Amino acid sequence: MKTDRTHKNWFQEAKYGLFIHWGLYAMMGGVFNGRKVPYGAEWIMKNAEIPLAEYRKLQEKFLPVNFNADSWIRQAAQWGMKYVVFTAKHHDGFAMYDSKVSDYNIMHTPFGRDVTKELAEACQKYGLTFCVYYSQMQDWENENGWGNTWDFGEDEKKDFKKYFYEKVKPQVKELLVNYGKIGLIWFDTPYTMPKALCRELKDWVKQWQPECLVNGRIGYGLGDYRQMSDNEIPVLAFPRPWETPVTLNETWGYSSVDENWKTPREVIEKLADVAGKGGNLLLNIGPDGTGNIPEGSIKVLDEVGGWLKENGESIYATEAVPDFAYQIRWGRLTMRPGRLYLHVFRYPGFPHEIMLAGLMTKVRRVYILGTGQELTFFQSYEIARDEYRFRVILPPESAEERDLVVCAEVEGPVVPHELV
Repeated sequence: MKTDRTHKNWFQEAKYGLFIHWGLYAMMGGVFNGRKVPYGAEWIMKNAEIPLAEYRKLQEKFLPVNFNADSWIRQAAQWGMKYVVFTAKHHDGFAMYDSKVSDYNIMHTPFGRDVTKELAEACQKYGLTFCVYYSQMQDWENENGWGNTWDFGEDEKKDFKKYFYEKVKPQVKELLVNYGKIGLIWFDTPYTMPKALCRELKDWVKQWQPECLVNGRIGYGLGDYRQMSDNEIPVLAFPRPWETPVTLNETWGYSSVDENWKTPREVIEKLADVAGKGGNLLLNIGPDGTGNIPEGSIKVLDEVGGWLKENGESIYATEAVPDFAYQIRWGRLTMRPGRLYLHVFRYPGFPHEIMLAGLMTKVRRVYILGTGQELTFFQSYEIARDEYRFRVILPPESAEERDLVVCAEVEGPVVPHELV
Protein backbone atom coordinates (compact mmCIF):
# COMPACT_ATOMS: atom_id res chain seq x y z
CA MET A 1 0.00 0.00 0.00
CA LYS A 2 1.17 3.53 -0.78
CA THR A 3 1.83 5.90 2.06
CA ASP A 4 -0.73 8.47 3.17
CA ARG A 5 1.60 11.19 1.92
CA THR A 6 1.45 9.73 -1.59
CA HIS A 7 -2.35 9.68 -1.43
CA LYS A 8 -2.36 13.41 -0.83
CA ASN A 9 -0.01 14.39 -3.63
CA TRP A 10 -2.72 14.87 -6.27
CA PHE A 11 -4.78 16.91 -3.81
CA GLN A 12 -1.95 19.16 -2.72
CA GLU A 13 -0.97 19.85 -6.33
CA ALA A 14 -4.53 20.46 -7.61
CA LYS A 15 -5.23 23.77 -5.83
CA TYR A 16 -8.55 24.33 -7.66
CA GLY A 17 -11.66 22.17 -7.64
CA LEU A 18 -15.30 22.41 -8.71
CA PHE A 19 -18.06 21.83 -6.16
CA ILE A 20 -21.45 20.94 -7.66
CA HIS A 21 -24.57 21.25 -5.49
CA TRP A 22 -27.43 19.69 -7.41
CA GLY A 23 -30.53 17.86 -6.24
CA LEU A 24 -34.31 18.13 -5.91
CA TYR A 25 -33.89 21.52 -4.20
CA ALA A 26 -32.71 22.97 -7.54
CA MET A 27 -36.30 22.76 -8.78
CA MET A 28 -37.42 25.23 -6.12
CA GLY A 29 -34.70 27.79 -6.77
CA GLY A 30 -34.74 29.08 -3.19
CA VAL A 31 -38.45 30.02 -3.34
CA PHE A 32 -41.33 28.37 -1.43
CA ASN A 33 -44.96 29.48 -1.65
CA GLY A 34 -43.93 32.55 -3.58
CA ARG A 35 -41.37 33.86 -1.10
CA LYS A 36 -37.62 33.72 -0.92
CA VAL A 37 -36.43 31.43 1.85
CA PRO A 38 -33.35 32.81 3.66
CA TYR A 39 -29.96 31.10 3.74
CA GLY A 40 -28.80 28.35 1.40
CA ALA A 41 -31.24 27.28 -1.31
CA GLU A 42 -30.14 23.67 -0.81
CA TRP A 43 -31.45 23.92 2.78
CA ILE A 44 -34.91 25.04 1.70
CA MET A 45 -36.68 21.92 3.00
CA LYS A 46 -35.38 22.53 6.53
CA ASN A 47 -35.41 26.32 6.54
CA ALA A 48 -39.05 26.43 5.38
CA GLU A 49 -39.93 23.25 7.31
CA ILE A 50 -41.51 21.74 4.22
CA PRO A 51 -43.33 18.51 5.15
CA LEU A 52 -41.58 15.46 3.75
CA ALA A 53 -44.75 14.33 1.98
CA GLU A 54 -44.83 17.62 0.09
CA TYR A 55 -41.09 17.78 -0.62
CA ARG A 56 -41.09 14.20 -1.95
CA LYS A 57 -43.44 15.29 -4.72
CA LEU A 58 -40.41 16.92 -6.35
CA GLN A 59 -39.13 13.40 -7.04
CA GLU A 60 -42.18 12.79 -9.25
CA LYS A 61 -41.36 15.87 -11.36
CA PHE A 62 -37.57 15.78 -11.60
CA LEU A 63 -36.75 15.88 -15.32
CA PRO A 64 -33.52 17.85 -16.00
CA VAL A 65 -33.68 17.60 -19.78
CA ASN A 66 -30.69 19.92 -20.28
CA PHE A 67 -28.27 17.93 -18.13
CA ASN A 68 -25.12 16.97 -20.02
CA ALA A 69 -22.31 15.45 -17.97
CA ASP A 70 -19.82 15.74 -20.82
CA SER A 71 -20.53 19.46 -21.20
CA TRP A 72 -20.27 20.14 -17.45
CA ILE A 73 -16.94 18.39 -17.04
CA ARG A 74 -15.49 19.67 -20.30
CA GLN A 75 -16.24 23.18 -19.05
CA ALA A 76 -14.70 22.38 -15.67
CA ALA A 77 -11.49 21.34 -17.43
CA GLN A 78 -11.52 24.53 -19.50
CA TRP A 79 -12.05 26.55 -16.34
CA GLY A 80 -8.85 25.06 -14.94
CA MET A 81 -10.36 22.85 -12.26
CA LYS A 82 -8.42 19.69 -11.40
CA TYR A 83 -11.09 17.83 -9.44
CA VAL A 84 -14.88 17.71 -9.08
CA VAL A 85 -16.91 17.13 -5.91
CA PHE A 86 -20.51 16.16 -6.67
CA THR A 87 -23.34 16.03 -4.12
CA ALA A 88 -24.29 12.34 -4.34
CA LYS A 89 -26.58 12.80 -1.32
CA HIS A 90 -27.25 16.09 0.41
CA HIS A 91 -29.10 16.74 3.66
CA ASP A 92 -32.52 16.19 2.07
CA GLY A 93 -31.59 12.49 1.87
CA PHE A 94 -32.18 12.17 -1.88
CA ALA A 95 -29.54 10.11 -3.67
CA MET A 96 -28.40 11.49 -7.04
CA TYR A 97 -27.29 8.01 -8.11
CA ASP A 98 -28.61 4.48 -8.50
CA SER A 99 -28.91 3.41 -4.87
CA LYS A 100 -30.24 -0.03 -4.02
CA VAL A 101 -30.36 0.96 -0.35
CA SER A 102 -33.21 3.47 -0.74
CA ASP A 103 -35.76 4.11 -3.48
CA TYR A 104 -35.46 7.80 -2.68
CA ASN A 105 -33.07 8.32 -5.57
CA ILE A 106 -32.80 9.69 -9.08
CA MET A 107 -33.60 6.38 -10.78
CA HIS A 108 -37.13 6.71 -9.39
CA THR A 109 -37.81 10.01 -11.16
CA PRO A 110 -39.07 10.72 -14.68
CA PHE A 111 -35.40 11.35 -15.60
CA GLY A 112 -34.25 7.92 -14.45
CA ARG A 113 -30.54 8.35 -15.24
CA ASP A 114 -27.54 7.85 -12.96
CA VAL A 115 -25.99 11.32 -13.21
CA THR A 116 -23.25 10.39 -10.73
CA LYS A 117 -22.03 7.63 -13.03
CA GLU A 118 -22.18 9.93 -16.07
CA LEU A 119 -20.15 12.58 -14.25
CA ALA A 120 -17.60 10.01 -13.07
CA GLU A 121 -17.13 8.79 -16.64
CA ALA A 122 -16.79 12.35 -17.96
CA CYS A 123 -14.15 13.12 -15.33
CA GLN A 124 -12.17 10.11 -16.46
CA LYS A 125 -12.47 11.28 -20.08
CA TYR A 126 -11.20 14.80 -19.36
CA GLY A 127 -8.59 13.88 -16.76
CA LEU A 128 -10.24 15.36 -13.66
CA THR A 129 -10.34 13.56 -10.32
CA PHE A 130 -13.91 12.58 -9.44
CA CYS A 131 -15.05 12.98 -5.83
CA VAL A 132 -18.37 12.70 -4.02
CA TYR A 133 -20.18 14.57 -1.26
CA TYR A 134 -22.25 12.55 1.22
CA SER A 135 -24.25 13.93 4.15
CA GLN A 136 -23.55 11.43 6.90
CA MET A 137 -25.56 12.79 9.83
CA GLN A 138 -28.31 15.00 8.48
CA ASP A 139 -30.99 13.23 6.46
CA TRP A 140 -34.38 14.93 6.43
CA GLU A 141 -36.08 12.02 4.66
CA ASN A 142 -35.15 9.33 7.16
CA GLU A 143 -36.97 9.10 10.48
CA ASN A 144 -33.70 8.38 12.28
CA GLY A 145 -31.50 10.80 10.37
CA TRP A 146 -30.62 14.11 12.00
CA GLY A 147 -32.36 17.39 11.26
CA ASN A 148 -36.04 16.82 10.40
CA THR A 149 -37.78 17.71 13.65
CA TRP A 150 -41.04 18.94 12.11
CA ASP A 151 -41.90 15.47 10.72
CA PHE A 152 -40.05 13.13 13.06
CA GLY A 153 -39.64 14.94 16.37
CA GLU A 154 -36.58 15.64 18.48
CA ASP A 155 -33.24 14.49 17.09
CA GLU A 156 -32.04 13.25 20.47
CA LYS A 157 -34.85 10.69 20.60
CA LYS A 158 -34.03 9.11 17.23
CA ASP A 159 -32.26 5.81 16.70
CA PHE A 160 -29.28 7.29 14.88
CA LYS A 161 -27.31 4.04 14.92
CA LYS A 162 -30.13 2.34 13.00
CA TYR A 163 -29.85 5.05 10.33
CA PHE A 164 -26.06 4.84 10.33
CA TYR A 165 -25.91 1.07 9.80
CA GLU A 166 -28.93 0.73 7.51
CA LYS A 167 -28.40 3.72 5.23
CA VAL A 168 -25.12 5.56 5.68
CA LYS A 169 -22.62 2.72 5.54
CA PRO A 170 -24.41 0.80 2.77
CA GLN A 171 -24.76 3.91 0.60
CA VAL A 172 -21.15 4.96 1.14
CA LYS A 173 -20.12 1.45 0.07
CA GLU A 174 -22.22 1.79 -3.08
CA LEU A 175 -20.42 5.00 -4.02
CA LEU A 176 -16.99 3.53 -3.39
CA VAL A 177 -17.65 0.21 -5.14
CA ASN A 178 -19.76 1.20 -8.17
CA TYR A 179 -18.25 4.46 -9.46
CA GLY A 180 -14.60 3.76 -10.13
CA LYS A 181 -11.78 5.47 -8.32
CA ILE A 182 -12.97 8.20 -5.97
CA GLY A 183 -10.40 10.87 -5.15
CA LEU A 184 -12.05 11.95 -1.92
CA ILE A 185 -15.34 11.70 -0.09
CA TRP A 186 -16.66 14.98 1.26
CA PHE A 187 -18.62 14.50 4.46
CA ASP A 188 -20.51 17.38 6.07
CA THR A 189 -22.16 18.65 9.27
CA PRO A 190 -21.04 15.93 11.73
CA TYR A 191 -22.54 17.94 14.60
CA THR A 192 -22.79 15.60 17.63
CA MET A 193 -22.10 12.34 15.82
CA PRO A 194 -20.20 10.05 18.22
CA LYS A 195 -16.48 9.89 17.62
CA ALA A 196 -16.54 6.09 17.48
CA LEU A 197 -19.00 6.17 14.56
CA CYS A 198 -16.96 8.83 12.77
CA ARG A 199 -13.86 6.67 13.09
CA GLU A 200 -15.81 3.62 11.93
CA LEU A 201 -17.03 5.54 8.88
CA LYS A 202 -13.52 6.63 7.95
CA ASP A 203 -12.24 3.06 8.32
CA TRP A 204 -15.16 1.93 6.15
CA VAL A 205 -14.08 4.30 3.39
CA LYS A 206 -10.50 3.06 3.56
CA GLN A 207 -11.66 -0.57 3.50
CA TRP A 208 -13.21 -0.11 0.06
CA GLN A 209 -10.82 2.48 -1.37
CA PRO A 210 -7.62 2.85 0.70
CA GLU A 211 -6.40 5.83 -1.34
CA CYS A 212 -9.67 7.77 -1.15
CA LEU A 213 -9.13 10.87 0.97
CA VAL A 214 -11.61 11.76 3.70
CA ASN A 215 -12.25 15.44 4.33
CA GLY A 216 -12.06 17.13 7.71
CA ARG A 217 -15.81 17.16 8.25
CA ILE A 218 -15.72 13.50 9.16
CA GLY A 219 -15.19 15.14 12.58
CA TYR A 220 -12.81 15.05 15.55
CA GLY A 221 -9.68 15.74 13.49
CA LEU A 222 -9.96 12.35 11.79
CA GLY A 223 -9.83 13.72 8.24
CA ASP A 224 -6.92 13.39 5.86
CA TYR A 225 -6.92 17.17 5.44
CA ARG A 226 -8.38 20.20 7.19
CA GLN A 227 -11.74 21.48 5.97
CA MET A 228 -12.03 25.21 6.60
CA SER A 229 -15.31 26.97 7.36
CA ASP A 230 -17.48 27.85 4.38
CA ASN A 231 -16.19 30.89 2.47
CA GLU A 232 -13.36 31.39 4.97
CA ILE A 233 -9.61 31.66 4.37
CA PRO A 234 -7.10 31.46 7.23
CA VAL A 235 -5.07 34.55 8.06
CA LEU A 236 -1.75 32.68 8.00
CA ALA A 237 -0.36 29.75 6.07
CA PHE A 238 -1.71 26.46 7.40
CA PRO A 239 0.88 23.72 8.06
CA ARG A 240 -1.17 20.74 6.79
CA PRO A 241 -3.16 20.06 3.60
CA TRP A 242 -6.40 22.05 3.61
CA GLU A 243 -9.29 23.20 1.50
CA THR A 244 -11.88 25.95 1.69
CA PRO A 245 -15.29 25.68 -0.01
CA VAL A 246 -16.44 28.95 -1.60
CA THR A 247 -19.70 30.02 -3.25
CA LEU A 248 -19.90 32.09 -6.43
CA ASN A 249 -22.96 33.93 -5.13
CA GLU A 250 -24.65 33.73 -1.70
CA THR A 251 -25.83 30.13 -1.84
CA TRP A 252 -24.71 26.62 -2.75
CA GLY A 253 -27.78 25.22 -4.45
CA TYR A 254 -29.44 27.00 -7.37
CA SER A 255 -31.30 30.19 -6.47
CA SER A 256 -33.53 32.00 -8.94
CA VAL A 257 -33.35 35.15 -6.81
CA ASP A 258 -29.59 35.46 -6.21
CA GLU A 259 -27.50 37.17 -8.87
CA ASN A 260 -24.86 38.46 -6.47
CA TRP A 261 -21.95 36.87 -8.33
CA LYS A 262 -18.33 37.32 -7.33
CA THR A 263 -16.23 39.00 -9.99
CA PRO A 264 -13.45 37.13 -11.83
CA ARG A 265 -10.94 39.33 -10.02
CA GLU A 266 -12.39 38.37 -6.63
CA VAL A 267 -12.19 34.66 -7.49
CA ILE A 268 -8.60 34.96 -8.74
CA GLU A 269 -7.54 36.86 -5.63
CA LYS A 270 -9.10 34.18 -3.42
CA LEU A 271 -7.39 31.47 -5.49
CA ALA A 272 -3.99 33.17 -5.12
CA ASP A 273 -4.59 33.79 -1.42
CA VAL A 274 -5.54 30.16 -0.78
CA ALA A 275 -2.71 28.71 -2.87
CA GLY A 276 -0.20 31.04 -1.20
CA LYS A 277 -1.24 29.65 2.17
CA GLY A 278 -0.90 26.06 1.01
CA GLY A 279 -4.57 25.23 0.43
CA ASN A 280 -7.11 24.35 -2.24
CA LEU A 281 -10.05 26.46 -3.39
CA LEU A 282 -13.21 24.40 -3.96
CA LEU A 283 -15.47 26.74 -5.94
CA ASN A 284 -19.17 25.95 -6.15
CA ILE A 285 -21.80 26.04 -8.86
CA GLY A 286 -25.51 25.29 -8.43
CA PRO A 287 -27.15 24.05 -11.66
CA ASP A 288 -30.88 24.69 -11.99
CA GLY A 289 -33.67 22.13 -12.06
CA THR A 290 -33.39 21.63 -15.82
CA GLY A 291 -29.66 20.87 -15.65
CA ASN A 292 -28.35 24.24 -16.85
CA ILE A 293 -25.41 25.95 -15.17
CA PRO A 294 -26.40 29.59 -14.51
CA GLU A 295 -24.97 32.01 -17.05
CA GLY A 296 -23.66 34.18 -14.22
CA SER A 297 -21.46 31.29 -13.08
CA ILE A 298 -20.26 30.51 -16.59
CA LYS A 299 -19.26 34.10 -17.33
CA VAL A 300 -17.11 34.35 -14.20
CA LEU A 301 -15.52 30.93 -14.57
CA ASP A 302 -14.73 31.44 -18.25
CA GLU A 303 -12.70 34.54 -17.38
CA VAL A 304 -10.90 32.85 -14.51
CA GLY A 305 -10.13 29.89 -16.76
CA GLY A 306 -8.65 32.21 -19.39
CA TRP A 307 -6.43 33.80 -16.74
CA LEU A 308 -5.25 30.37 -15.57
CA LYS A 309 -4.25 29.36 -19.09
CA GLU A 310 -1.59 32.09 -18.95
CA ASN A 311 -0.82 32.14 -15.25
CA GLY A 312 -1.54 28.62 -13.98
CA GLU A 313 2.15 28.09 -13.22
CA SER A 314 1.70 30.51 -10.31
CA ILE A 315 -1.14 28.41 -8.82
CA TYR A 316 -0.89 24.68 -9.56
CA ALA A 317 1.54 22.57 -7.54
CA THR A 318 2.68 25.61 -5.57
CA GLU A 319 3.73 25.54 -1.93
CA ALA A 320 2.75 27.57 1.09
CA VAL A 321 4.66 30.85 1.27
CA PRO A 322 6.33 31.51 4.65
CA ASP A 323 4.50 34.23 6.55
CA PHE A 324 5.99 37.69 6.09
CA ALA A 325 5.94 40.12 9.00
CA TYR A 326 4.33 42.96 7.04
CA GLN A 327 1.02 43.21 5.22
CA ILE A 328 1.32 43.06 1.46
CA ARG A 329 -0.77 45.99 0.38
CA TRP A 330 -0.70 45.42 -3.38
CA GLY A 331 -1.62 41.74 -3.59
CA ARG A 332 -0.69 38.15 -2.77
CA LEU A 333 2.27 35.75 -2.99
CA THR A 334 2.55 32.19 -4.27
CA MET A 335 5.69 30.14 -4.82
CA ARG A 336 7.34 26.98 -6.06
CA PRO A 337 11.00 25.98 -5.71
CA GLY A 338 13.16 28.69 -7.27
CA ARG A 339 10.28 31.06 -8.03
CA LEU A 340 8.26 33.57 -6.07
CA TYR A 341 5.12 34.92 -7.76
CA LEU A 342 3.88 38.40 -6.95
CA HIS A 343 0.16 38.76 -7.74
CA VAL A 344 -0.58 42.45 -8.22
CA PHE A 345 -4.27 43.14 -7.59
CA ARG A 346 -3.91 46.82 -6.65
CA TYR A 347 -1.82 48.42 -9.36
CA PRO A 348 0.44 51.23 -8.05
CA GLY A 349 0.45 54.74 -9.41
CA PHE A 350 3.60 56.55 -10.50
CA PRO A 351 6.41 55.48 -10.15
CA HIS A 352 4.60 52.11 -10.51
CA GLU A 353 6.64 50.37 -7.84
CA ILE A 354 5.72 47.52 -5.56
CA MET A 355 7.79 46.58 -2.54
CA LEU A 356 8.04 43.36 -0.57
CA ALA A 357 9.50 44.13 2.84
CA GLY A 358 11.51 41.45 4.59
CA LEU A 359 12.63 39.19 1.73
CA MET A 360 16.14 37.98 2.60
CA THR A 361 16.53 35.59 -0.37
CA LYS A 362 18.61 36.81 -3.31
CA VAL A 363 16.62 37.48 -6.50
CA ARG A 364 18.26 36.73 -9.86
CA ARG A 365 15.63 37.80 -12.38
CA VAL A 366 12.15 39.39 -12.49
CA TYR A 367 9.63 39.30 -15.35
CA ILE A 368 5.91 39.33 -16.13
CA LEU A 369 4.74 35.73 -16.19
CA GLY A 370 2.26 36.03 -19.04
CA THR A 371 4.54 37.86 -21.49
CA GLY A 372 8.11 37.29 -20.32
CA GLN A 373 8.73 41.05 -20.21
CA GLU A 374 11.82 41.71 -18.06
CA LEU A 375 11.37 44.13 -15.16
CA THR A 376 13.80 46.29 -13.26
CA PHE A 377 14.19 45.40 -9.60
CA PHE A 378 16.27 46.39 -6.59
CA GLN A 379 17.21 44.63 -3.39
CA SER A 380 18.64 46.41 -0.39
CA TYR A 381 19.42 45.96 3.27
CA GLU A 382 19.70 48.82 5.75
CA ILE A 383 21.85 47.72 8.66
CA ALA A 384 20.86 50.47 11.09
CA ARG A 385 17.14 49.64 10.84
CA ASP A 386 17.69 45.95 10.13
CA GLU A 387 15.35 46.08 7.13
CA TYR A 388 15.31 44.15 3.86
CA ARG A 389 13.52 45.59 0.82
CA PHE A 390 12.72 44.05 -2.56
CA ARG A 391 11.35 46.59 -5.04
CA VAL A 392 10.02 45.98 -8.55
CA ILE A 393 9.27 48.64 -11.17
CA LEU A 394 6.15 47.74 -13.16
CA PRO A 395 5.15 49.02 -16.60
CA PRO A 396 3.27 52.36 -16.53
CA GLU A 397 0.01 50.59 -17.40
CA SER A 398 -1.19 47.02 -17.04
CA ALA A 399 -3.22 45.30 -19.73
CA GLU A 400 -4.23 42.68 -17.15
CA GLU A 401 -7.24 44.03 -15.26
CA ARG A 402 -7.66 40.99 -13.00
CA ASP A 403 -4.18 40.13 -11.74
CA LEU A 404 -0.76 40.92 -13.12
CA VAL A 405 1.59 38.10 -12.10
CA VAL A 406 5.26 38.97 -11.64
CA CYS A 407 7.71 36.08 -11.40
CA ALA A 408 10.88 36.51 -9.36
CA GLU A 409 13.48 33.78 -9.85
CA VAL A 410 15.30 33.31 -6.55
CA GLU A 411 18.42 31.58 -5.30
CA GLY A 412 17.46 29.06 -2.66
CA PRO A 413 14.43 28.91 -0.34
CA VAL A 414 12.23 31.97 0.22
CA VAL A 415 13.26 33.30 3.64
CA PRO A 416 11.34 36.16 5.27
CA HIS A 417 13.06 38.33 7.85
CA GLU A 418 11.68 38.03 11.36
CA LEU A 419 10.98 41.12 13.40
CA VAL A 420 12.74 41.10 16.76
